[in-house]
Formats: sequence, structure tokens, C-alpha cells
Amino acid sequence: MAGGAQSRRIDLGPWAFVAPALLWTLAFFVVPFLVMVVVSLWERVGTKLVASWTFANYLKFFERGHFFEAMINSLEVTAIVTLLSILLAYPFAWIIAEKVPQRWQRIALVLAILPFWTSYVVRSYSWLLVLANNGVVNQALLGIGLVDEPLDLANSRTATVIGFVHFFVMLLTLTIYANLVQLSPNYRKAAADLGAGPFRIFWHVILPLTLPGIMVGAFLTFVLCIGDYITPQVLGGNNELLMPQVIMLQIGRRADFPTASALAILLMIVVTVAYLGFARWIRLERA
Repeated sequence: MAGGAQSRRIDLGPWAFVAPALLWTLAFFVVPFLVMVVVSLWERVGTKLVASWTFANYLKFFERGHFFEAMINSLEVTAIVTLLSILLAYPFAWIIAEKVPQRWQRIALVLAILPFWTSYVVRSYSWLLVLANNGVVNQALLGIGLVDEPLDLANSRTATVIGFVHFFVMLLTLTIYANLVQLSPNYRKAAADLGAGPFRIFWHVILPLTLPGIMVGAFLTFVLCIGDYITPQVLGGNNELLMPQVIMLQIGRRADFPTASALAILLMIVVTVAYLGFARWIRLERA
């Protein structure tokens, strides 16, 4: 009997290790999310919130064109940023992994991620100064005679994309580099022995094997970019609103927490769909 009781005794040791993480997730993610879901079903009447339990706040997304347009703008900017970041980060990571001597690669990576050590807000305002009408870029273009008058780079989608790409190239470089250094040189040798040239080796061997790293970095870029508020607000101004800016406007100017909650949940649904797409693709690639 004693042995049977001991066998049925629950081992609380593992739970003691995971309990802090579970409590943290519960307190700062699950509970706030559930509160947001509940508030999204309420209504704002005057200055008060009324628990009317309605889906009217979700219908506003489809009824009000500027909400839907903001979502489209966010998806477009995120797609452009992700694509440009991949195109810039891949050769950068490849140079560090293949051309830089191994003893210098860590230093090269540290230099590559140095902008991470700068405040995100400071970095955004720095780009605003660089892209301003009297900034470094326009002054250089005017100085060499490529343009006759300053280009309107600041407070635009272009500025937002540049600020995002500067940040996410570093993130993608790390994920792609980690994939590249794990590749065995035997793959290249085998392909070369079969008569493949450098381009075919890259296209048919290196690129497919590093796609998981690209996709992981692309997903992280997608999630962080589509939910970012600071960079579009600082660099894009209010000329073209993205979804996080619209959500903040509902809170800051109208105190319409139900509508803001509904829009935030719709944005989370978009991110969830993207995650499921990325996860399914990675599973298919590994199968």
C-alpha cells in the first residue's frame, strides 16, 4: 500500500521550476488578453464603458474605411520591410560566415549588432534627422548635383521603411548566420563533384538548407514590424497611419477602449494566421 501511494504521489519538483514562468505569463499575458477580449465586447457611451456585449466594435473595422486602410498599410509596409531585410541580411550574413576568418567572426557579429545597443527611440529620431530636408542624405544629393531641391524623405512611408530595415537587418543577419555556420562543407564538395558551379551550388544547395533560418527571421520581423508604434509615429508622422497608430489614437484622443481592444485583437488574429502559415511551411520543409 505504501509503495502504491508513493507511486501515485505527484512530483512537484518540475512544477517548482516552471511555476514562475507560468505565473508571469498568466499575470502579464493571459489575464490582460482576457480583459481586452471582454472590453472589446463593451460599448463606450459618453465617457463611460457599458457592458453591452456586442460585436459592434469589430464591425467598425469593416464599416470605417480608414481602419481597413490602416491594416492594409501595415501589411504593405511589413511585407516591404521583410523582403528588403532578407535581401540585405543574407549577403551580409554570408560574408561574415564565409569570408571573415573564424577568429574574427564574433567581432564582426558584435559590430553588426551595435545598433541594438542604442535606444530604439533615439535611433528613430536619428534617422529623422538624417532624412530631413536639411539632413545628411539631402545635403549629399544636393552637393553632388543629383537633385535640384531636397527630397521629401522624412515623415513618409520611405522613412518608416528605412528605419525598420535598419533594425531588422541585424536580426535577420543573426538568424541566417546561425544557419550558415551549421552547414557542413561536404554539401558544397558533393555538389561540386557532380559538376555544379558556384551559382547552382548556392541556388540548389545552400539556399534551400538555409531557408528555415530565413523563415524564422522573417516571421520575427513580421511580428515586430506590424505591431510597432514608435518607428511609424516618429519617421512616418501622421501622413499614412498604420494599425498601431490607429489603435493608439482610439486610446489617446477618444478614450475608446472597446474599439481599441477590438482592433488590437484583429491585429493579433493577423499575426496568428501568419504564425500558422510560417509554422506549417517549416513543418512541411522538415517532413
